[in-house]
Amino acid sequence: MIEARDTGSPEAGPEGRGKDFWPDEKPGRRRPAPKLLYGAAAALVVVIAAVAAAVVLTGGGDDEAAPRKVTPVAYTPDYNGEGFKAIANRTADARAITEGEAFAAKDLKSGSYVFKLAAKDLASDCKTATWGARLQGDLAKLGCTQVVRAAYVSADKKYTGQFIVINMAGQEGVEQVLRDLDPQTDAGWVLPLKMPDVPAFGAGFSAAYAKTYGHYAVITAVERTGGKRPDSLNEMIDVSLVIENAADFLYGRMDLASTGRPGQ
Repeated sequence: MIEARDTGSPEAGPEGRGKDFWPDEKPGRRRPAPKLLYGAAAALVVVIAAVAAAVVLTGGGDDEAAPRKVTPVAYTPDYNGEGFKAIANRTADARAITEGEAFAAKDLKSGSYVFKLAAKDLASDCKTATWGARLQGDLAKLGCTQVVRAAYVSADKKYTGQFIVINMAGQEGVEQVLRDLDPQTDAGWVLPLKMPDVPAFGAGFSAAYAKTYGHYAVITAVERTGGKRPDSLNEMIDVSLVIENAADFLYGRMDLASTGRPGQ
């Protein structure tokens, strides 16, 4: 597994900018924890070389038809769930996610980034929004009842992002789903939504960040439009944090379960 970390963004300071595509850490609120690269260094070199070759051979992912079995090139799971213990089990948060909640974020803005909602889907049959027998089996066994998918495009059409929420029975199920989503397992993934007027998502280089929000798995998958390889992974981290703001409604659910009063 290649974990999607970097320290070369503007927020990391000029001394770390652009040093390495796969550096150690990127600090900041709600950012991923320090990077862990699994496998020997030689194996990592082979993987990166293969990724670069694939992007070159596919022209950076400009084809209109994305492969159905899309998985990200870089993937970072976060199993912590800190701050969401009040809704670690669906019994404390039984109400189904509504479209009004799931797609309330029509526009996402942070710094110079501006994104608009371009496609959406709220599925009560988790199998229809995913591929892979192992993933689908775990979703069924561990109580998946909903998959939220929202696709965003930046105002300049330079970036696209897929925002995903999987409603599981409990946090243990979320943790298993995050393990299944590791591309090395080939267990399956969530089907990306097609967006109008931009190439299909996932045909080139993409990075995904999966987090534990109590009994919800929250995934942001981002790429330069068409799957072009970014200059560094900090670029992808910054974009993913903008897309993750679509999950703010889950903080309201957590506050309601904790205090009896909605926080959003």
